[in-house]
Amino acid sequence: MMTDSQMIQEIKQGNVEVYSELMRRHQRKILAFVYHMLKSSNLEMIAEDLCSETFYKAYRSLHSFREVDASFSTWLYTIARNTVLSELRKHRSGQVPLEESGYVPVAPLDVIPEQAVLRGEKVEMVREAINRLPEKQRSALILREYEQLDYQEIATILGQTVSAVKSLLFRARTSVKTQLEPYFFEPLYEENEGMSSQ
Repeated sequence: MMTDSQMIQEIKQGNVEVYSELMRRHQRKILAFVYHMLKSSNLEMIAEDLCSETFYKAYRSLHSFREVDASFSTWLYTIARNTVLSELRKHRSGQVPLEESGYVPVAPLDVIPEQAVLRGEKVEMVREAINRLPEKQRSALILREYEQLDYQEIATILGQTVSAVKSLLFRARTSVKTQLEPYFFEPLYEENEGMSSQ
């Protein structure tokens, strides 16, 4: 099996048919990333279009790709992020509230309905909390938690230092935790206060 580098060399030498295999290799992750980036703006229905646009832009710029600067996947994530941000700027005035998105979480069939509803509600609350994060924090969190990228890869994609990425992730996780605390954790002091007043 050829590595990304070998495939890129083949493409640069004129064997453009190899590009479809290179796309297949990365398409699922890039599509998932684009989808998560668009969700906060209720534009996930155009995720496939932007994913295709990302691969088109990558193909057109492949001659300028330098592996010493970043891996091909990191370079692709950068193009995908820039493509999404450009699209979001175009749609900035037409945002629809998340609750009007019509998204319904799908639960596995092997859980009872009440558990499925509760799990679905929790998943949706986490997604909403992530969607409320500022763009860079949201991107960093998605790339780390959903795409499992390392700090250096995220730093390259976001144009930040590794320490800045760590700071973004810390602030993102703290913000998500703060947003979800009222729903996921029962405050113990209320019970204690009730006991002391008796």
